[in-house]
This record gives sequence, C-alpha cells and structure tokens, in this order.
Amino acid sequence: MSRNNGNTALILARFNRAVKFELNCAIARFMSSEQNPEVYVTLEFTPNPNTLKYAVSRPVLGCGAALTYADLDVARAQSGLAVKLLSIPGVASIMFGRDFVTVTKGEAGEWDTVHQKASEAIRAFLNNPQNQILTEEGIVALQALTGGSAGASGTPLHQPGSIEEKIIALIDLDLRPAVAQDGGDIRFDRFADGIVYIEMQGSCNGCPSSTATLKMGIETRMREAFPEVLEVVQI
Repeated sequence: MSRNNGNTALILARFNRAVKFELNCAIARFMSSEQNPEVYVTLEFTPNPNTLKYAVSRPVLGCGAALTYADLDVARAQSGLAVKLLSIPGVASIMFGRDFVTVTKGEAGEWDTVHQKASEAIRAFLNNPQNQILTEEGIVALQALTGGSAGASGTPLHQPGSIEEKIIALIDLDLRPAVAQDGGDIRFDRFADGIVYIEMQGSCNGCPSSTATLKMGIETRMREAFPEVLEVVQI
C-alpha cells in the first residue's frame, strides 16, 4: 500500500470512529429523554478502597469518554446529578462513564453514609424523566472531548499515521474499555522523548494498585505495540 493510501485509510478510520462515537452519544441522549422503565443502580466494588462504582441500567454518557467532577462550581454549570453527588458530605469527586458513575470519598467520608446517599441520589435523579444528566454547558464539555477537534481521549487529533494517533487509538479501542470495567478512565496527554504521559481518573486515580496497572498493564501493552515507547508516566 502506498503512503498516500495508508494516510487515506487512517483518515477514514479516524472519521468512522468519530461518527460512531457521536452516534452513540445521540442515541444515549434520545434514550435519556424517553420515559423508560425504572432505572436500576447496582453497586460494584473497585480495586480502589476509596471509590465505588454504580452500574446503571441505562446510558449515563453513552460514549467511551468520561467526565470527572471535583469542583462544585463547575458541576453547577454542567450537571445537576454531579451537584447532588458532590453535595453529599464526604464525597471528594465523581466520574460519569458510558453506563456507570463512580464516587470517590475523601478521608473524612464514611462509606455507610456516602454509599446510602449516593445510591439514592443516582436512582432518584435518573428515575425522574424531567432530569437531564448534562446541561448545555456540560454537553459542550463532553463535545470538547469527543468533537471534531479532539479524539475520544480528549486530545487534539494528530497527523495521520503519527505515533500519537496510534497511541490514542490503542487507548480508545483497547485500554479504556478495560479500565472502565473497574470504574476508571485513561486519557492521553502527550508523547515526548519516548515517554507517554497519561491521566488516570475515576477509580484508577489514587488506587493502591494503579502503579501495577500502569507498569504491568498499560506500559507493557504500549511497548509491545510501539517500539518508540520507552515508558508510560501518569501525570
């Protein structure tokens, strides 16, 4: 295959991923606006003792991206559900995924109280058909991660065929779904001098086993796929 053909294929693959991503988001928003049957929330434990995952029986974001909130002022502008969860005493941050919510408590938080109030807040909010998870500003924030100028990893799209483009594709298609199972998320920040810089969120942030996940899982996978990668570092 010629170089031009190769670049064309990469452009088409990137375009197809973006279209599929936006379609999933549109479907999720449509489903959220319908009066669906009762929403069920299921507790799932994560490797992080300070984070719980709540699996939801309907789409939350409906996309492969994730939104994290730790600042109540930002939450007020972007998500009513984030405001309710961050207002619970002891909650330090929350993250919305495709079909789950993770709640991380601070040192002063007590799980008995946090879990009861968080699960009730999620269930009550999602079972009200008048509620939308994201405001218009929240949708804009999500589009900043998934729109035309950025890939699913929240990073500006790079030159087709570049190592950055390949790393982002590996994260979106392989690594991100794996960490999402434990209520986490991974975002590409940059690649420089053989080092991949990433941001780990949700249950992955501050998890005692995150170092093992980073080195034995993510770094090993990237070095196997790309000889240019020497190390993966969490920012």
